[in-house]
Amino acid sequence: MFKKILVANRGEIALRVQRACREMGVTAVMVYSEADKDAKYVKLAEEAVCIGPAASSNSYLNMPAIISAAEVTDAEAIHPGYGFLSENANFAERVEKSGFQFIGPTPESIRIMGDKVSAKQSMLKAGVPCVPGSEGELPDDPVVIKRIAKSIGYPVIIKAAGGGGGRGMRVVHTEAALINAVQMTKAEAGAAFNNPAVYMEKFLQNPRHIEIQILADKHRNAVYLGERDCSMQRRHQKVIEEAPAPGIPRKLIERIGERCVAACKKIGYRGAGTFEFLYENGEFYFIEMNTRVQVEHPVTELITGIDIVKTQIMVAAGEKLPFTQRQIELRGHAIECRVNAEDPYKFTPSPGRITTWHAPGGPGVRVDSHAYSNYFVPPNYDSMIGKIITHGDTREQALARMRTALLETVIEGISTNIPLHRELLLDARFQEGGTNIHYLEEWLAQHKR
Repeated sequence: MFKKILVANRGEIALRVQRACREMGVTAVMVYSEADKDAKYVKLAEEAVCIGPAASSNSYLNMPAIISAAEVTDAEAIHPGYGFLSENANFAERVEKSGFQFIGPTPESIRIMGDKVSAKQSMLKAGVPCVPGSEGELPDDPVVIKRIAKSIGYPVIIKAAGGGGGRGMRVVHTEAALINAVQMTKAEAGAAFNNPAVYMEKFLQNPRHIEIQILADKHRNAVYLGERDCSMQRRHQKVIEEAPAPGIPRKLIERIGERCVAACKKIGYRGAGTFEFLYENGEFYFIEMNTRVQVEHPVTELITGIDIVKTQIMVAAGEKLPFTQRQIELRGHAIECRVNAEDPYKFTPSPGRITTWHAPGGPGVRVDSHAYSNYFVPPNYDSMIGKIITHGDTREQALARMRTALLETVIEGISTNIPLHRELLLDARFQEGGTNIHYLEEWLAQHKR
């Protein structure tokens, strides 16, 4: 096992990794930008290194600064968390070439799964079902593009091969709008991801967003930890997640989970990863794989009892997975609400000083957050300041505990989306379960403030 790990991230995930390291008796070196010098995990750190000014490009995305911090502190491994450099194959390569262990997949796996076209091709070879679409990158010939779209059937969606986070996508309903949409998406993809390649898929009308969490080690062992339903989202950004997914037969989950495990073994995957699917009319369609720990990993931890972050660290150190597929049991239901520093209905960011912070508690309640009373939320980063997660024997109990937790939560000095969560938890359709990915945006349109 490692003696010292550098945590190359910020916010609640930095604190989450720090806690896992403490439990394992490993020293966590925390890096921080000038804007994050008062963060909770920096104050609690055994060792902390400032890696630059507030701008991400000069700090959390600054590869030389992060590797230098690992060198001067004698760290043995680097945990990238999520976001920032976590899915950057060049960073993983530089980490390992500098003599450190990257706590994540190999650079090769990140490259394969990071490019949506190569990821889809790999999954088709491994027998994982994919959304009908182009066989690879779209060509430049408009006649061929139109022929591909006609064979798929409208509506179609144009996607950036190097995209992510809900960016680089455009839905097309008619042939007349097709070529212009392809050209616009290519231009956006080139600017945003430095990769102008795009591909085409059938646009599913009312799908749900279902994820399969996997863990794999260096000894070709892999397991799946059930599924998550992440369909409550706005502009492709998740707002509420839960596990397991309401109303999907276990046999279907087992079948797709086994295929995900087989795909991991086929590509020699290691570490934590998430297969993302659209689910419609009893069918799963692969859309992408995230080669890192997810924001929503706590719901899976609560229903399986498995610490995903600690397992990431163990397999990076060369240990075998400490459990087999047969030993994994799903217990109860878990729900997560992302807490963002933003206007609850206009979604404009609300950075500033938190004057009052009172977190909820009680049976089955977990709060993952780096915030506290008098903490200043910087304007430089993502607006998420924490997550409230509840667990119960049933979905109804998990919902009841979440409603109570949201009522107990007090955050003053800034605006948060807690009022929105309180309303959504009372929505009859959400309480039924099984809403599709468009539901929240339709709900917001009907409840305009």
